[in-house]
Amino acid sequence: MELKNFLFIPIFITAIAFFAVNVKRIIGYINLGQPENRFDNPGQRIKNLLKIGLAQSKILREPAAGFIHVAIFWGFLLFLAAVSESILQGFYSPFTLEFLGPIFLLITFTQDIFGLFVIVAVVWALYRRFIQKVKRLDVEGHKFDAAFILSMIIVVVISMFGQSTAHIIDKSFQLSAWEFRPVSVWLANAFFIDGTSASLFFEIFWWIHILTIFTFLNFLPYSKHFHVVTSLPNVYFKKIGNQQNALKKLNLEDENLTQYGAADIEHLSWKQLLDGYTCTECGRCTASCPAATTGKKLSPREIIVSIRKRTEEKAPLMIAKTPNDDEVMQNSIVHNYIKDEELWACTTCMACVYECPVTIEHIDSIVDMRRNLVLNESNFPNELNAVFKNLETNGTPWSFNAQDRANWAEGMNIKTMAENSNTEYLFWVGCSGSFDARYQKVSKAFAVLMQKAKVDFRILGVEEQCNGDTARRLGNEYLAQMMMQANIETLKGYGVKKIVTGCPHCYNSLKNEYPQFGGNFEVVHHTELITDLLKRGKLELKEEAINSTITYHDSCYLGRYNDIYDSPRDPLKMINGAKVVEMDRNKDKGFCCGAGGGRMFLEETEGTRINVNRAEEAVKTNADTVAAACPFCMTMMADGIKTLDKAEDVQVKDVAEIVLENIK
Repeated sequence: MELKNFLFIPIFITAIAFFAVNVKRIIGYINLGQPENRFDNPGQRIKNLLKIGLAQSKILREPAAGFIHVAIFWGFLLFLAAVSESILQGFYSPFTLEFLGPIFLLITFTQDIFGLFVIVAVVWALYRRFIQKVKRLDVEGHKFDAAFILSMIIVVVISMFGQSTAHIIDKSFQLSAWEFRPVSVWLANAFFIDGTSASLFFEIFWWIHILTIFTFLNFLPYSKHFHVVTSLPNVYFKKIGNQQNALKKLNLEDENLTQYGAADIEHLSWKQLLDGYTCTECGRCTASCPAATTGKKLSPREIIVSIRKRTEEKAPLMIAKTPNDDEVMQNSIVHNYIKDEELWACTTCMACVYECPVTIEHIDSIVDMRRNLVLNESNFPNELNAVFKNLETNGTPWSFNAQDRANWAEGMNIKTMAENSNTEYLFWVGCSGSFDARYQKVSKAFAVLMQKAKVDFRILGVEEQCNGDTARRLGNEYLAQMMMQANIETLKGYGVKKIVTGCPHCYNSLKNEYPQFGGNFEVVHHTELITDLLKRGKLELKEEAINSTITYHDSCYLGRYNDIYDSPRDPLKMINGAKVVEMDRNKDKGFCCGAGGGRMFLEETEGTRINVNRAEEAVKTNADTVAAACPFCMTMMADGIKTLDKAEDVQVKDVAEIVLENIK
């Protein structure tokens, strides 16, 4: 053994042991979270891992930043062979991977090429962060961390090139049969030195390479860059199936349950604590958040970062079983780390979750904290007193008489399920469609379309009540479950199989959340049915052309939640003469109207109004009509356009109304 090997072995053992201790420590912290089954359907989870984790599909939603990260990510994956070779040389100096033959050729070539990509990517990243100062990256407290990590990456790559360049010179440019290093050969020619010096330089670059890697490795557990370790597991454990768009169910039948939702880290699940350690602090979530964009205190990034910080603060004391009178133990993540107004500002639009490259589930944590405020502390905005009371007594968020729920259908010859339950579709009208004067017109328009197409449908009438979405996302899980279970009992009693609804919030609840309580139904949105009827010739559009420019506003609960983007647009595009234009933020990058997550019933007191921000974007398209496919969106867009004094120039209509105006 050489002196190098005697020096390396204790350094290696110390570095690996220190890293292992820290990983074990963090796993212990994460295990303090509540149990949650994320081990089902391994096939789908592996697909997500390959697509999102390895292929970096979410990262590439933002091309410039995406290239930077993909280059560094794949560069490091490909550098693992070089790193392994260098480490093994620490035990046995002559070791080389040449014995791999053709594989060694591929290894050496990709290391050289991706080494250049990584250097370009790191320089670009430094430029964006410190010179261009991209807003979402320009955050105090993050700069040292980022600069240190990026600097170490540069050193790792340069020292790798230094080793291979010195190696080539030391071998008098006589590479092995399976060695192909075009960049290193060029560097060797450019920086030619004598063989003796080359051998010395190889050892210098080798030590720089090794020590930088060990420093990098042991800096990770104390840095936001620990996501290097946790991001792939976090992607594997993301919610799948229809549950990815559903809130998790509280087991209210558990007589021992005394904590509803989350007041502190021990009430969150292990996956939510893992989210905290996976956050890259890239800020994509906050940059896409409608509340943050319009000047509210809410920052989805800071919510997740606060979970990690609180975990680091409290978990060691929980494990050590420190007495409960400790000041740290007396604090909580809600109130002390995250203010109430931050939680109530969320519209649950899913933009943060959709944009997160490592599949963090921000909304689950926010709603869990709302549940604690509502059910444990009875602490919520005053406006919600009336909302919760109305839901309990009237089955609707408003103070309308439940007996008036079917009044909109008077004179239309629409039967209820009680009159005749033998039907193809149940038309779930929803609270807005039943009581809101403006949206009643949409209910009528859609009902007329179904009648013209001879669709066999019924309504529940007075037996329908709120689907539970509003109560659930406002944190009142107890009230929500009562309503959902009552609705399921009614639907099952009539043997309902297929449901059509015009409200995306009803659609999402009925389709994705009712199965949690035994309610399994085939649910379609009214735009899906309208599109199907038009394509099958059950509805025929007029031949004469209209002169109208239409822009469609994507509903968050229809789009990001359920991936429905075409069916609301297709009928508009079929109308002869209609010009359909897109807003800058559209489809899966669409901007929320501001009404989701129960925000429909809460006033905006911070910053600018979300609906006005969106209305301004709609007006800029010069469209004369804003098409909507959601009652909340229709209300918010109409109010926004009215605020801009554009009500005489721009109309807001539901897709069903526009189609009805243009059929034979």
